[in-house]
Amino acid sequence: MANFEEYKNIWVYTEQRGGRLMPVALELLGEGYRLSRERGEGAKVCAVLVGSEIGYLAEELYAYGADMVYQMDHPLLKNYTTDGYTKVMTDAIKAYKPEIVLFGATHIGRDLAPRIAARLDTGLTADCTRLDINTGNYMKYLTDYTTASSSGLEANDGNKGLKQTRPAFGGNLMATIVTPNTRPQMATVRPGVMEKRERETGASGQLVKVKVELCQSDIQVEVLDVVKEAKELVSLTDADIICSGGRGLGNAEGFELIRRFADKVGGVVGASRAAVDSGWIDQSHQVGQTGTTVKPKIYFACGISGAIQHLAGMQTSDIIVAINKDPEAPMMQLADYAICGDLKKVIPELIQQWDEEEQQ
Repeated sequence: MANFEEYKNIWVYTEQRGGRLMPVALELLGEGYRLSRERGEGAKVCAVLVGSEIGYLAEELYAYGADMVYQMDHPLLKNYTTDGYTKVMTDAIKAYKPEIVLFGATHIGRDLAPRIAARLDTGLTADCTRLDINTGNYMKYLTDYTTASSSGLEANDGNKGLKQTRPAFGGNLMATIVTPNTRPQMATVRPGVMEKRERETGASGQLVKVKVELCQSDIQVEVLDVVKEAKELVSLTDADIICSGGRGLGNAEGFELIRRFADKVGGVVGASRAAVDSGWIDQSHQVGQTGTTVKPKIYFACGISGAIQHLAGMQTSDIIVAINKDPEAPMMQLADYAICGDLKKVIPELIQQWDEEEQQ
């Protein structure tokens, strides 16, 4: 069991790619700021910045809520490598002992976080959708079948630990998980779930330049080149309007109609997993538990029945409009506005009405 008194502050791994901060990094900073104030006792939210020659990003991190920035700068960290980033992050956590460490549930975060947790021999909760500070008693969150001794559990009873909530059993229920006996407490959080703080121009904080001990022999894989795929740029997490298509489109050509619709209403194109698995559209458009979690102002669900995994990724949208032939489809029950009919007739009619409104 860890000596809890040695651990303090909330660390947020602020993922950057090519010198540009990922949106989830700023979302997590906002959440970390809230948790640190809820935690109390002088807890600070600390941004962890890893890369090469990326110190200029610190000002942006202060603006979005960071009290401190831990900068790990080294030429071998220019491109992400599992070995390199795992080593420097693990070394830093051992040295500075944060109480909580948060990662975005991106491709990098899902690769990096479990490896760090394994080296630290601590727990990790993946794909969280909610985080809270436990101000009550740990014992009520623990199951009767725990193998730990009751005396061991009571030793840490009453501490303000992190409650980590994530979907379980295919999204049929939400599980709240705690890490009662080890530190740090670690979690990955889905992009698009947490709120960014308002940017505070001119905000400042403390910069800690972490000494990086890393050599080429620590990294088993060499990055020879980075090739960026030339494809349509999709920003589902930032979109105010999303027009998504599902199996009801019938084929890949159906997405041409969805693209016309999205262009007309000023939105971006989304898709269900069924459409992606059928090869009708690229995976970058996928909305849902296994895709991107979104919360636009308006979400159009076209030909999407509403599997639990899809609903989990878009049900917090401000307004949901469903277009489907089946009035009993789960999406139709969830929608604020449900249009029962053939989407290939309904969507052109909506586009036409939109044109008529613009001409008036």
